[in-house]
Amino acid sequence: MPSYKHFSVFLYAFVFAAVASTAYSSLSPDYYDYSCPNALSSIRSVVEAAVQKEQRMGASLLRLHFHDCFVNGCDGSILLDPSPTIDSEKNALPNFQSIRGFEVVDEIKQAVDEACGKPVVSCADILAVAARDSVVALGGPTWEVRLGRRDSTTASREAANANIPAPFFSLSELISNFKSHGLNEKDLAVLSGGHTIGYARCATFRDHIYDDSNINQRFAKELKYICPKKGGDFNLAPLDRTAAQFDSAYFSDLVHRKGILHSDQELFNGGSTDALVKRYSYNSKAFHKDFAKSMIKMGNIKPLTGSKGEVRLNCRRVN
Repeated sequence: MPSYKHFSVFLYAFVFAAVASTAYSSLSPDYYDYSCPNALSSIRSVVEAAVQKEQRMGASLLRLHFHDCFVNGCDGSILLDPSPTIDSEKNALPNFQSIRGFEVVDEIKQAVDEACGKPVVSCADILAVAARDSVVALGGPTWEVRLGRRDSTTASREAANANIPAPFFSLSELISNFKSHGLNEKDLAVLSGGHTIGYARCATFRDHIYDDSNINQRFAKELKYICPKKGGDFNLAPLDRTAAQFDSAYFSDLVHRKGILHSDQELFNGGSTDALVKRYSYNSKAFHKDFAKSMIKMGNIKPLTGSKGEVRLNCRRVN
């Protein structure tokens, strides 16, 4: 009997410790309610001002969060500048001279630290909230961002090259890539809808407009004026016909074979995601609802929590 009692005490202690550890390490929407109640409003103010000044910035901040989460989890590693110990993800092929918004993140960090009185909010959390606020500022849905991520002290250009989906991916490659991050085909289709805002560089869609057959030929011809066979790599084309509005035009464009990127059009090309694309093309309410759910899911990819990582004083370098 004593041994049973001792076992019961041990089991209780073990379960309590496990529950406490899980609770401590999980993300929560009210994580900063006590430590910095003005954190989220400070982020929103800077994002709204940045998007009002330049609408393209909304897409840039959303893309930063995407590319961050797809490397080693949502840990702010994409923000680290190159250094003797950091092989910056900014120099990875999907990011180099392509992603923007770092100066806005710096602004947000400064505003939040001033509002909190000290560095309390991680750069990874700043990215997650800024992505949500950018979508809202451009007419998209809102969602409750779960917070409590900590910042990575490392970065990996190699991992960024390997894990960020490429614009030339086939549907099977896209599905495999998303699956490796714990995301399913529905997440793939709806999160790709983030391309309803922003622009693409000529270098990312040249092969699609010149070599692919699954593209509206009149549309391809129009794009060839922007993107010649040689040169003009940095010329921009909108990812859908309403690039400054978060709407369902992206999916309507895919149905009419007007996807800018090869990987975009792969979502509607006789494969398993066709039905989702078609549904979202005429049901923006469903798109918004599912996008919010998948953003929460993506934001929970391998976050650093508890005693792991750090809260950076400067988002561009480790403490």
